Amino acid sequence: MKYIRLTKEQLEELHPEFITFLATQSIDKKEWDVLKETKPEIAEQEIDVFSDLIWDRALTNINFIDHFSEDYIFLFKCVGTTVFSYVINATSQDVNFLSAEGINWLSENITTSEVEIQKGKKDISIDRNGSLFEIIKQGGIISKGELFTKLEFLLNQ
Repeated sequence: MKYIRLTKEQLEELHPEFITFLATQSIDKKEWDVLKETKPEIAEQEIDVFSDLIWDRALTNINFIDHFSEDYIFLFKCVGTTVFSYVINATSQDVNFLSAEGINWLSENITTSEVEIQKGKKDISIDRNGSLFEIIKQGGIISKGELFTKLEFLLNQ
């Protein structure tokens, strides 16, 4: 398995797509029920293959990922096989970016010396989707890129 198996809830949400996937494998509902009962390891392999297909499709369409921790904010923009990033941290130990107060503090102090911003760029042409999946596994959240875009605009004025 390349990624991780979809959760039961995710599989339920994707039930129509899963039925179509099974049909492409020439497995109808009756055969699926028999397979689950008599060969659960093969049924699980089918779920794993389906999960990888869904993850690949989702990862291929990602443009932005945000990752927040108490001390840092990582903002990623994915363009083709290149990831551009901003890493934001506060020099003050009292700032928690996981709180509303921390985000408000950041917006008020973004241009001061109390905020450090590092810019980065990385080629991920060898395994784009795998690289993005690693960011998500570490807590990254797929976003629409509002923060990245605002920060980029602010820094390029």
